[in-house]
Amino acid sequence: MTNVTEIQKYLQEQDIDAAFITTPDNVFYISGFDSTPHERLLGVMLFKDADPFLICPLMEVPDAKATGWPHEVIGHVDTEDAWDVVLKAVENRKIAPASVAIEKSHLTVERLERMTELFKGATFHRLDEKLNSMRVIKNEEELANLRIAAELADYAIEVGCREIAEGKTELEILMAIEFEMKKKGVQKMSFETMVLSGPKTASPHGVPGDRKIEQGDFILFDLGVVYNGYCSDITRTVAFGEPTEAKREIYETVKKAEQAAVDLVRPGVKAKEIDEAARNIIDDAGFGEYFTHRIGHGLGISVHEYPSITGANEMALEEGMVFTIEPGIYKPDVTGVRIEDDVVVTANGVEVLTKFPKELQIIEPK
Repeated sequence: MTNVTEIQKYLQEQDIDAAFITTPDNVFYISGFDSTPHERLLGVMLFKDADPFLICPLMEVPDAKATGWPHEVIGHVDTEDAWDVVLKAVENRKIAPASVAIEKSHLTVERLERMTELFKGATFHRLDEKLNSMRVIKNEEELANLRIAAELADYAIEVGCREIAEGKTELEILMAIEFEMKKKGVQKMSFETMVLSGPKTASPHGVPGDRKIEQGDFILFDLGVVYNGYCSDITRTVAFGEPTEAKREIYETVKKAEQAAVDLVRPGVKAKEIDEAARNIIDDAGFGEYFTHRIGHGLGISVHEYPSITGANEMALEEGMVFTIEPGIYKPDVTGVRIEDDVVVTANGVEVLTKFPKELQIIEPK
């Protein structure tokens, strides 16, 4: 069953006339067309009993057709109302939808109001959970893409470690990493690459800048690449020169916590137990107040996707789920450390996709 036919089957089961999918990642998942439309309208409209269509800016129509999408592709130009184009395409199918499924977590109020005008009297239903349930289990083709994305992320960390030198700035190291990724054919990173050093490692979402590397620093890399539309996400923290005992203690605590969480992954385990496994170790070591975020998040077409791996999530893990495990300790007067892997739930346990070593890497000053 294709993703299109599964949505159509869902509409028939729920007796909903149509679905309009507008999140670029979900458009890619349904159609194979990867687009960043900015403010322009992009969407796939599917029907209970009619052929679907994809709408995008006219200039992208050839690209959309080149993906192999077998159904109608409709383009709109900047001088026309794209929603009128949608309405015409629906009317051409002799349909007046009385119910429409939408992504409520994505569709703006403005766009919902416009749809309400177009489809007068229609009721709007939430499609988010259905799409999440489809995307959460990865098939073999998706897993193959995720494995390669992880391999490239491992290499990016290797490049970053090679570039570390006293006096070099965070941005210089970042630039070298992304240059090497381009040489490997990577078109884009999963998110803004993070290279943080010294006291800046204690900011979980710090911003790389012109701080120069100094001996004794910990350096935190958080990065990922996109391969065939699928993301990786890895974090490693390394030392430049011999670290203090206080820094070593934090590092070893995070490493132990991360491994405990990884070791617990298998079908049937609750998501919250993964978070608890790492958090308990960090709490017992006296650093609980410095672990300020969830243990991880789903990973796939989006770098952050369903499910959220938190201490409140009762969801049972299933074979084919892919998510991150990334505990951290961020103690401002000492250092920050985060270690992150991408993992797959297998039939009997776990496959770790990211393989760069987790033993503390000490980069010796040249």
